[in-house]
Amino acid sequence: MARFDHWRRRYGPGRRGAALCLGIVLICNGGGAAAAAEATWFSFAGPTPAARQAAELLTQAASEGLDPRDYDIDGLREAVSGSSEAVDPGSSSLVSRRLDRGMRRYLSDLHTGRIDPQQLGIRYDPAHRSDFDADALLRVALADERLAEAARSAAPAWPQYDALRQALTRYRQLADDPAWQKNLPAIPGGRLSPGQQYAGLGLLQQRLLSLGDLAPTASRLPEHYQGTLVDAVKAFQARHGIPADGVIGRDSFEQLNIGPAARVRQIGLAMERLRWTPVPHARRAIVVNVPEFALHGYEMHAGNTEAKLAMKVIVGTARKTPTPLFDAEMQFIEFSPYWNVPPSIARSETLPRLRRDPGYFERQGFELVGSDGRVVGSLSPAGIEAVQAGQMRIRQRPGAGNALGGIKFVFPNRDNIYLHHTPTPQLFKRPRRDYSHGCIRVEEPLQLAKFVLADTPEWTEARIEEAMRRGRSTTLRLDEPLPVIIGYSTTVVRDGRVHFLPDIYGLDARLEEALRQRARTLQTSHTTEIPAESRPSR
Repeated sequence: MARFDHWRRRYGPGRRGAALCLGIVLICNGGGAAAAAEATWFSFAGPTPAARQAAELLTQAASEGLDPRDYDIDGLREAVSGSSEAVDPGSSSLVSRRLDRGMRRYLSDLHTGRIDPQQLGIRYDPAHRSDFDADALLRVALADERLAEAARSAAPAWPQYDALRQALTRYRQLADDPAWQKNLPAIPGGRLSPGQQYAGLGLLQQRLLSLGDLAPTASRLPEHYQGTLVDAVKAFQARHGIPADGVIGRDSFEQLNIGPAARVRQIGLAMERLRWTPVPHARRAIVVNVPEFALHGYEMHAGNTEAKLAMKVIVGTARKTPTPLFDAEMQFIEFSPYWNVPPSIARSETLPRLRRDPGYFERQGFELVGSDGRVVGSLSPAGIEAVQAGQMRIRQRPGAGNALGGIKFVFPNRDNIYLHHTPTPQLFKRPRRDYSHGCIRVEEPLQLAKFVLADTPEWTEARIEEAMRRGRSTTLRLDEPLPVIIGYSTTVVRDGRVHFLPDIYGLDARLEEALRQRARTLQTSHTTEIPAESRPSR
């Protein structure tokens, strides 16, 4: 204690000085990391301000779409915030270690997510997760007395994250809204069209008001389903991936009856996925959101991300060929590309068609290519057998009917997925657009090419168009690779409005179950000793 008094006189009698002195004394006496941690969270007078702030952050974890119970907050809250009186050394040591464990886990969950995306078959660059050191961030934050700022810095840098966090707060507040205390009455015949009567008009109006689809000024309840109420349903449909015709059919009725609690969970899943998503260290990046059937182009400036491009896309079919989720770097653009028919498509679709209709070969502009590069422009039974045996492949020559259209954007990956034009643009008019074999068709290939080549002024719009129409395949290597992220989120915020999208690949349920299993494991561990991996090294 003589040593403690010496350091206390040197650093002052305040709580911060006392904690620092105690930490130095304990370390000098061999307490090591455990003693230093204890001095951080407790002083001779009881819990430190840092301990109370940490408990508050963990208590409010739900505002980040996280579960406070994962951080042992029920066991920590009383010990940290219940009293300012001194805690016995044994208790303070245990609570300190639990606070350390909870805060490290919280910062890590906030930055890289609770689930490893590889567990769900999502191949994002693991460096995004391994580069983050929650322990180092915590120690610096405590030394600088900037714990709350550190937590904010750990959150994903994508602008969508802040927008989702605000949406989460709003939907939590809707839980007690009278509009959600009972379900809408069933619609006779299962379909409500404009001009019809409906016993649930009052509740429907309340619900649309609470969601923001109906303006507060439109407060008079009409006698029939008409006017501003129909317009509000159209706005609701547009936010839920439903054709905005104002007719309440099965899909619209089902979505109107999904309550705020379910939406809170859905928003939380979107926030979790953003924590997995690497933020590119590049001037531009492309993100495809599969359930949204949309591509977005972003520019990065000094840590800020600005949306610059948006267009419709067609993705892989949910039933047979879903588009895989991964990140890669675009390295090439192919103008007037050949289409090399994938062997799986050739065997399951193209060869059966050619056996029934040999003329299809010439009409589609096909040719056969041998393993030695030899090109055969005509079809024969021997050629069909060679393709079947994997000795030759089928490719389609450039031209107006080519399956890839006039341009192909290449980002090498193990699934041979790429972005490309299409000769069938009419499919972009449909609200649900999962029609491909896995690759991604883009609605506005010229605009995408201009975005990709923005730093290459010699590639003017006219030159890009000419190369797309030339009919002779050419490949352009990009001066600087451009990050491409194929992601999956059923909740997005666009122009300040929250959109809930169909879970076309059924991935929300898989993620929810993985999170439930993790939560059960963590919350069970809180009733036992601190796991070995959480114990300080000595």
